[in-house]
Amino acid sequence: MALAAGVVHLRWRRAFLRAQETSRDAIEQLKESQEHAARQVQTQQEALFNSMIEGLLLLDEHGRIQLANRAFSDLFGLTTPVRGKTIVEALRLTELAALVESVTPQEQLLGHELRLAGLSERWLQINAAAISDANGKQRGTVLVVHDLTRLKQLERARQEFVANVSHELRTPLSLIKGYVETLLDGAKDNPEVETKFLQTIQRNSERLQFLIEDLLTISELESGRIRMNLQNLALRPMVEKALGDLSARARTKRVTLTNHLPEVTVRADADRLQQVFGNLVDNAIKYGRLEGSVTVSGNTLNDDTFEVCVQDDGPGIPAEALERVFERFYRVDKARSREQGGTGLGLSIVKHIVQSHGGRVWAKSEPGKGAAFFFTLSRAE
Repeated sequence: MALAAGVVHLRWRRAFLRAQETSRDAIEQLKESQEHAARQVQTQQEALFNSMIEGLLLLDEHGRIQLANRAFSDLFGLTTPVRGKTIVEALRLTELAALVESVTPQEQLLGHELRLAGLSERWLQINAAAISDANGKQRGTVLVVHDLTRLKQLERARQEFVANVSHELRTPLSLIKGYVETLLDGAKDNPEVETKFLQTIQRNSERLQFLIEDLLTISELESGRIRMNLQNLALRPMVEKALGDLSARARTKRVTLTNHLPEVTVRADADRLQQVFGNLVDNAIKYGRLEGSVTVSGNTLNDDTFEVCVQDDGPGIPAEALERVFERFYRVDKARSREQGGTGLGLSIVKHIVQSHGGRVWAKSEPGKGAAFFFTLSRAE
C-alpha cells in the first residue's frame, strides 16, 4: 500500500514539474510575444513619425525628450541622440524652451513663428499641446514643427518684386506727367522746347512699353505657357544678326564687336535664342568700357552640349554679386544701371530661356578684367 502511494506521489510530482515547466515555457513565450509585439508597434510608430514632413518632438512630464523624428533632427541640424535631454541641453534654444513651458492642458500653442539665426535664415512654425492622463494631469508635451523658410522667401520675393515694379513704373510715368504738364502750361508754344519735351515723353513711353513686355515675357516663361519651337539652327549666323542689330549702339561707345563662334548647329527656338544673344551683347556693350570690345565665342563640351560665352573687358562684377545678377531687377550699380536704361529683367529672361532649353547659365568675373556670361545649348543630332 505504501509502495503504491509512493509511486502515485512520484508520478504526481513528475506531472507537476512538467506542468510547471510547460507553464514557465508558456509564460516565456507569452512574454517574448508581448515584447515582440511592443517592439513591432514601436518600430511602426517610429517609421510613421519618421515619414512625417513636419518635425515631431515628444517630451515627458519633466521636459525631457522622449522622441525626436527625422524631420525634427533635420530642421535643427541634430547629429547626435537627444533622448533624455532638455530642449536647452539639446538645442540651446531658450526661446523654444520658454514656449514649451507655457503649454498647459488648458493652453495650447498654435502657429507661433520662430526665427533661427545663423548663416542662412530659417523660419519655423511651432504648434504644441499638452499630453494629459485620465485625471487631467499633464504627463508630457508634443511639438509639431513646420518649416516656413521657403514661404517666407517667396513672400519676400513677392514684396520685392511689387516694390521694384512700382519703382520702375513710377520713374518714367512721373517724367511723362511732368513734361506733359509743362507743355500744357505754355511750353508747347516754343517749338524747340516742345520737340525736346515730346522726345523725352516718347523715350519714357518706350521704356514703359519695354518694361511691360519684359514682365509679360518673364510671367509666361515662369508659368511654362511659352512652348519652345525647337529646330536645328546654325549658331554663327544668329550671332552675326544680333551683333548687326546692336552695331549702332556699339558705335556710340566705340566698342568692337567680334564673333568667334565656330560653325555649329544646335537645337533651339530661333526667336528666344535671339533674345538671349540680344540681352547678353546689349549688357556687355552697356556695362563694358568705352572703346572696349565684346566677343562671342564658344566650344564643344561633349557630343551633346555646346557652350557659348559673351565676354566684355569692362570693370567686371563683384564676386558677391555673381550669384544674384540673374535675379529680377537686381542691379550691381543701381545708379549706373538706371542711367544706362533697361528694365532690369534682361538677365532673368536669359536665365529662363536657357533653362527652358534644358541648358544652364552662369557668370564669371574678376574686378577690372571684365565679365563673361556662359550658357549651354544642346547640339543638333
